[in-house]
Amino acid sequence: MKVVSVNVGMPSEVLWKGMTGQTAIFKEPVPGPVRIGKLNLTGDRQADLTVHGGEEKAVCAYPAEYYDYWRQELPDAPFSWGMFGENLTTEGLREDSLCIGDQVRIGSAVLMVTQPRMPCYKLALRFDGDDMIKHFLTSGRSGFYFSVIEPGEVSAGQKIEIVNHHLYLGATQHLDLLERAVKTDALSRSWKTELLARARVDQT
Repeated sequence: MKVVSVNVGMPSEVLWKGMTGQTAIFKEPVPGPVRIGKLNLTGDRQADLTVHGGEEKAVCAYPAEYYDYWRQELPDAPFSWGMFGENLTTEGLREDSLCIGDQVRIGSAVLMVTQPRMPCYKLALRFDGDDMIKHFLTSGRSGFYFSVIEPGEVSAGQKIEIVNHHLYLGATQHLDLLERAVKTDALSRSWKTELLARARVDQT
C-alpha cells in the first residue's frame, strides 16, 4: 500500500449555472514532503466549513484503482490525480479493507478513518454534470476521510502501514449493525446522527 499522489488546493471563486461560489475541490498534485496538521494539509483549505473539514474530516483519500473505472465511465473527462478533490490518492487501501477507527501511518503522520466520503454538489461542478453525484453514489466508490492522530509530513510514493485495525465481526441484522456503528468512538458525529435517525425509522 502506498500514496500515489498528494494533492492540495485553496478555495477559489467559480461560476456554475449562472451562480458564483467558493470551492476548493480543484486540487493539484504537489511534489516533496507536505505537512499534515490537525485540520488540513499545508497549501490546502476547505471552502465551506459547515459540511467540509474539521478534525473529523481533515484529510480526504480516494483509491487510485477507481480511476480506471471512471475513465471508462467518463471518457471525455480530463483525469488527473486529485480529480475527486482528494488530498491523498492511495493504492491498495480501499473501503472493503478498512473499518472506522483503523489507523494508518504515512511518513511521520498517523491518521484514523472516520467516515466514508459523501459528495456534495461541488463534485457535479468539478465534472460539469448534474448526474455525477448520483453516479458517484451508485458506483460504490466513495473514498473516505481521516482525522489526524499525529501530525507529520507525507510524500507521494510513501508506504501506507495499518498500525491499528478494527476487526469487523459481522451483524445478525440491520439494527444490530447500526447499533454497533453508533457506538464506535471513531465514527464522525455527523454520521452518528444520521445512523441514529435511520435506526429510529427502522424501529417504527
